[in-house]
This record gives sequence, structure tokens and C-alpha cells, in this order.
Amino acid sequence: MNKPMLMIDVDGVISLFGFDSAHRPAGRFELVDGIAHFFSATAGEHLRLLSGTFELVWCTGWEEKANEYLPLALGLPGPLPHLRFERAVGRANAHWKLSAIDAFASPSVPLAWIDDAHDETCAAWASARGAPTLLVSTEPAIGLTDRHVAALFAWARALSPNLGVSRPRG
Repeated sequence: MNKPMLMIDVDGVISLFGFDSAHRPAGRFELVDGIAHFFSATAGEHLRLLSGTFELVWCTGWEEKANEYLPLALGLPGPLPHLRFERAVGRANAHWKLSAIDAFASPSVPLAWIDDAHDETCAAWASARGAPTLLVSTEPAIGLTDRHVAALFAWARALSPNLGVSRPRG
């Protein structure tokens, strides 16, 4: 079996926001095109673990900018495939990333998508897809956690018990 895809949003997953500045999560600020982003201290490790089981794909408004900054900042192999999005308004009442995901990913490929902005349209899309599809929703002040990683590995194991699945820590 080929690896399932993992579509990865950046803002609210890797680049955290909305946290109390007096109780900042573990991480660091980095400038990206002159804009300060607060990168989670654990996102790189989580994505490196997941890369053994999933084909990682940037699914972010950062588009190709993700590859300019994130592989080096997070210790990831790069560049990773990335989606391109139409800047015009898409389908009525549809999440703005869905048409790009559909254009990139074969409907027969299992796909997980981690994002901080899933909505009911995303849930309906996921349940109607031809292949197994998992939505993993994050809190933008916390981002990708051990719990999310464990859920992704459990889902991948359920797809194929023989699939080489790395063990998340903790």
C-alpha cells in the first residue's frame, strides 16, 4: 500500500496564534517575509515522525513559501509538495481549500488533513470522498499535539495493519 497523504496547514498547526502572551507555549518566533510567526517547539519532531508513514503535503495559503522557510526551520526534508489555491471565491459555501485538495489528491488515495479551520463543509466532503479521509482539527493557540499524532498513527494502522507506522512518543 502506498502511504496515505497528510495535508498540513501551517497557521494554527505549526505557526501558533491566539495564545496568552503571559503563558506562551513552547516555541520560538521566526520572521517569514518580515512577519513574525510563533513556531511550535514540537511541530518539527511530530512531522518528522509522521513522514515515515504519510506523504506530507503543504495545504496552506503559504503555498510555495512553506518550502522556502519550513523545512529548514522544522528540520524536515524538503521541499514537500504544496497546493496552489485560486484567489477568486470558490464554490458557494465550500471551504476555500477543498477544490485544490480535490485537484491534487486522487479520490482513491487515503488522506488525512490537519487544520485549525475545518467546518461542516469539510466534514461532509470527507465523508463523501471515495477513499478513507480523516480530519484532524487543532486549536490555533496549541497546534499539532502528541494526541493528534497518536490519532493519525492509529488511523493509518487501521488502513493497513502491515503499514510501517512509527510510534509517537508519550
